[in-house]
Amino acid sequence: MIILGVILLVIGLITGLNVLWTIGIILVVIGLVLWVLGALGHAVGGRRHYW
Repeated sequence: MIILGVILLVIGLITGLNVLWTIGIILVVIGLVLWVLGALGHAVGGRRHYW
């Protein structure tokens, strides 16, 4: 999810499409939150690790 967000950020930056930029930011933030929760040992979506 983080990688997809970064890809969308880059594409949005190159093409100038603000929609891709916004979706990319949202995906990166959600991916980072899930990654941190999984790294801290909290179950995310019924799984102990998120990757």
